[in-house]
Parts: sequence; structure tokens; C-alpha cells
Amino acid sequence: MKRNGIINSQLTRVIAEMGHKDSLVIADCGLPIPQEVERIDLSLTKGYPEFLKILSATLDDLVVEKAILAAEIKEQSPELEEKILALLPDVEIEYLPHQAFKMETNSSRAVVRSGEIIPYANIILISGVDF
Repeated sequence: MKRNGIINSQLTRVIAEMGHKDSLVIADCGLPIPQEVERIDLSLTKGYPEFLKILSATLDDLVVEKAILAAEIKEQSPELEEKILALLPDVEIEYLPHQAFKMETNSSRAVVRSGEIIPYANIILISGVDF
């Protein structure tokens, strides 16, 4: 049995398989997930589990050098944006229009679906290296 960190076997496997510059999406419950991208569906009910809980746990296990957010988060969910930025103090942040953000998910290793219902609670994490 795993001692610490994420215990979801799908998510643990994807993180362990990621290489430098690979991407992982953590999404709200409404983001469309491309058929060709692995879906890790953690959603249970609207609002649960929360996007920030999943993001925080993922950041404990994954080296991240860059993150991408939808530009609309600045206007639609500024409190969420502030909390995300606080979790990523030394990480480069890029903003894309939501339509471009959705297109960017096509090349991700996986999309982790939360139960989150806050608008634009989506992030693309670009993996870094630990050396």
C-alpha cells in the first residue's frame, strides 16, 4: 500500500509516466474532454471533489514548470485565480482564451475531472524535472 500522496491509482500512474514538458489537465465538471485523451474522473457530486483539493494534491506529487489558465478566469473567478496563483508561486503562468485552452487539452496525457462548478476552474500543468 502507498504510504503518502495521491492514492488514486490512475492519477498516480499518469504522474509517474509523465516526462519533461508533458501536460496534465485538472478540470471542472463541465470542461469537454477529448475522446483521445485519458479521462480520470474523480467527480462525485456537483462541487465535490473540489478543484483546489485535487490541484494541491497533484502539486505535492508532480514537478510543474508552467501552468496554463483560461484568460476568462481573471474576470469570472478572480478569487479562484488568486488561490491558484498562491499554490504556484514560482511557476510560469500563461493565459489563453478559453477556446484555445480547450484545444490545448487535446495534447495532454490525461484530464482529471473534478466535481467543481466554479467557472473556469481548469488548469493545464506542464511538467518539469526534479534535477
